[in-house]
Amino acid sequence: MNVKTVLVLLVLALATIFALVCVLLTRGRAPSACQHQPPQQEGTDDGQSLVFADLTGEEMVQVVRYLQGNLGVQLVDASRAKPSDNCIASVDVQVPVKAEVLRFLDGGGARPPREALAVLYFGNQPEPNVTEYVVGPLPTPAYHRDVTVQKYGGKVPYHRRPVTGKEYVDINTLIQRELRKAPRFLATCCESDGTDLAILTTAPRGFKSGDRMTWFVLFHNVAGTGYYLSPVGLEVLVDHGDLRVSRWRLRHVFYNGRYFASTEDLERAFVMNLLEVVKIKKPRAEAVLGSMRPRHPPGSPGPLQYEPQGPRYSVRDNHVTFQGWSITFGMNPNNGPRLFDIRYRGERIAYELSLQEALALYGSNCPGGMSTRYLDGSFGIGRFAYELVRGLDCPYTATYVDQHYLAESDTPKTNQNSLCIFEHDAALPLRRHFSDSQSLYYGGLRKNTLVIRAISTLINYDYIWDFMFHGSGAVEVRVHATGYISSSFLSSQGTNYGNRVGPHTLGTMHLHHIHYKVDLDVDGQLNSLETQDMGYELVKDPWSLQNTIERLYLRRERLEREDEAAFPLNAPMPRYLSFASPKPNKWGHPRSYRIQITSFAGEHLPISSPMERSISWGRYQLAVTRRKEEEPTSTSIYNQNDPWTPTVAFADFIDNETITNEDLVAWITVGFLHVPHAEDVPNTVTVGNSIGFFLRPYNYFDEDPSVDSPDSVYFSSEQDAGACGANPLACLPSTAACAPQLPPFRYGGFLNL
Repeated sequence: MNVKTVLVLLVLALATIFALVCVLLTRGRAPSACQHQPPQQEGTDDGQSLVFADLTGEEMVQVVRYLQGNLGVQLVDASRAKPSDNCIASVDVQVPVKAEVLRFLDGGGARPPREALAVLYFGNQPEPNVTEYVVGPLPTPAYHRDVTVQKYGGKVPYHRRPVTGKEYVDINTLIQRELRKAPRFLATCCESDGTDLAILTTAPRGFKSGDRMTWFVLFHNVAGTGYYLSPVGLEVLVDHGDLRVSRWRLRHVFYNGRYFASTEDLERAFVMNLLEVVKIKKPRAEAVLGSMRPRHPPGSPGPLQYEPQGPRYSVRDNHVTFQGWSITFGMNPNNGPRLFDIRYRGERIAYELSLQEALALYGSNCPGGMSTRYLDGSFGIGRFAYELVRGLDCPYTATYVDQHYLAESDTPKTNQNSLCIFEHDAALPLRRHFSDSQSLYYGGLRKNTLVIRAISTLINYDYIWDFMFHGSGAVEVRVHATGYISSSFLSSQGTNYGNRVGPHTLGTMHLHHIHYKVDLDVDGQLNSLETQDMGYELVKDPWSLQNTIERLYLRRERLEREDEAAFPLNAPMPRYLSFASPKPNKWGHPRSYRIQITSFAGEHLPISSPMERSISWGRYQLAVTRRKEEEPTSTSIYNQNDPWTPTVAFADFIDNETITNEDLVAWITVGFLHVPHAEDVPNTVTVGNSIGFFLRPYNYFDEDPSVDSPDSVYFSSEQDAGACGANPLACLPSTAACAPQLPPFRYGGFLNL
């Protein structure tokens, strides 16, 4: 071996040693922490969004103090009020009228006075009633005015009020007292003395206006798991309509297909061996049906979404901006999430986008199940939007926002971290093309969306409310259903109403129908409704007259009146339906936004039903009406307990007024039929259980606005795709090679229960 060879080998050996040392040193070093950069500010809000802001806790306190000192009646805290007392049921912001708001936002007008809407139950009056007051100005109230007659045409009858937590406590006390009259039956059927049974309310409460009689379904209650899958077969009908709790009575008892006048009659039939009893063992926590406890130890963590340089959106108070989008957000304690003044590239797309109602209508061969039509707004869709679990309900690094409410108490409560905002990478191109002919290139854009999310837990069900804003100028509204199914005790012919999902459990079939209000302002307030659909026409071939061809053509129509624009649920509807501005785009077409619905709704309650008018919004998958201040919502919290004489009947909104060049509102119903099955245990999964709609630009722009996105990618065959200057994706190894700064995990969602 000559000297030259030895030197070459020595150099190679030294290089190898140096490389190994570098690798070892690098492997032991943790990646640097991500350095957040402030998000790019897009325009200035100057606090204008606060015209829509939910009340602060201090504002609620001031309203309560004012009412206590200025109504001239004694007010009892609603958390302990009896039906015969006067109390403040709720306090929420009173959103100013649209004309005043637009003068302020667009015309330089004065800021509208800030006011609250207070709902009071007056039980201690000769004619008990529900009254609504507007109280203002905030933060220091000096006046109040009764708006009940203005809104509803008269006082709201007292029996229509939602049931309070205190009322449920008193009902439970009555049921427990009555159960003690059937000790041997309970010990045999359920291994229980009654105190460990949970009760579940149904609604509505009777058969006619004025009734307040509720079926309650009893379940085995096992700590740490949902009781909804463990019915014991016992149901009781409670009459709680009298203002004096002492006069409340049990009217009927149902067990295993038979009805009894009282628990004493039930016990008597059992003792005399006249009752067929299905013996149910008391479930054990470790083996109860529907337990959500993990069955295996944790594995390695899954993929984590994070922002290498911090969020690219900006949140200030109740306002968020993101890549041309500007949205004001809030939460109605009854109806749930509400958005206002939605703008893209500085132009208002929608004045209001809000959830109105969530209906769950059940079927069963047991009285509780067959009579249930939950209108969740009366329970509190927004009020029961609890704290979100970081890293599961929303991305770990999302921005979390607290929500304040005052309901059934004189003291405001806070659902902390109950709304989240984040940018979501859908791992899907928004658009892309690979060119393999003529010139060779690749162009595309990732589908990144801004998401505003809240999740409401309404007894057994959890609804995930999403509002998504895309780089194409489209808005997507989506709801997922999860949580526990409701169930009945499995008895004869039970599977005509669902599927068996446990030893004695029938998963009862039901509908989920959700209603939204969409106040679109497309290039101004004055819009018209235009439809487009396809047709075939048989024509002779111009180049071969002896032959014919079925030519596809476009049918265009402008709908003139509300009756034409009310599309029945599940009936054919034009495939393209748009709110059109009188102003054209560059190509001469009306600037428009298209409504595209994704729904698998069940059948609406027959119109012949005496309670149908209370949910008459469900007749239509889409109804377009002229916007009116006196028609702010499609339903009322008072409809649940008196659906036979609804306080608000949406069907009355449709009175065939003209809808050409008017300020219009789209009312949208989405839903699905759910027949529970074995895989709904322990919980219904979100997969396949999502519905919603899109608001998509349709000739609104002159081209796809996402072409201006800084995230666009383009490189040709003549470029080095691995060069950072030619392809931003090639920059990621350096710009995103950092560890996210994760805040400590904390959870306080159980504090307000």
